Amino acid sequence: MQITQNGALYQLAFLPRFFPVNCYLVEEEQELTLIDAAMPFSAKGILQAAQRIGKPITRIVLTHAHGDHVGALDVLKQALPTAKVYISQRDAKLLAGSRALEEGEPNLPIKGDVPKSIRTRPDMLIQDGDRIGSLQAIAAPGHTPGQMAFLDMRSRALVTGDAFQLRGGIAVAGVVKPWFPFPAFATWNKQASLESARKLRELNPSLLAVGHGWMLPNPIAEMDKALEEAERKFRLDLTK
Repeated sequence: MQITQNGALYQLAFLPRFFPVNCYLVEEEQELTLIDAAMPFSAKGILQAAQRIGKPITRIVLTHAHGDHVGALDVLKQALPTAKVYISQRDAKLLAGSRALEEGEPNLPIKGDVPKSIRTRPDMLIQDGDRIGSLQAIAAPGHTPGQMAFLDMRSRALVTGDAFQLRGGIAVAGVVKPWFPFPAFATWNKQASLESARKLRELNPSLLAVGHGWMLPNPIAEMDKALEEAERKFRLDLTK
């Protein structure tokens, strides 16, 4: 595990040289919020990082319910029984193992590693605009139907889950990057992911923090390039 700090945001990167999977600790005055729960083997490193910072994890906030973002959830909840678990209402169904579509959703298969054996159930179901400590929840569907991003209102650092990737080159979810194609392969709805990426760009974040790849300060120009690429490639896909 590699820890990188930018202000109140700590990136915990697991297997950074091979298959990077990130989760984040957000430092508040008296406590920590964990964004995502990484892989099943990540719990020890997450707990040790919190111990080094010297504050308790009181919230576990999930961007979406793929296995590489919720893998250590059960172990963490056992170690932190009073920590509240947050996820969107829509992805709570994925967390419970259901790939079923809801009424009105495009008839596209839900992809990726939807967990089948997570026992932990959320304490809070979050919606667009909700506040969680210093974070504002931003609905960003596309990679999964209920994916959320989180904007730190103090610094405007933006944690996007898999709405963007940086490993293999910056990309909107659904755009295949040959050096790291996995987020694209696991994306449910490309058009929704493009709309969400545009929405996230309009937040003018100071820092982009993603599920796969290093953090990117001053990301606007790179986000614009990623949006242009996604618009071009998704338009070509529609003509095939």
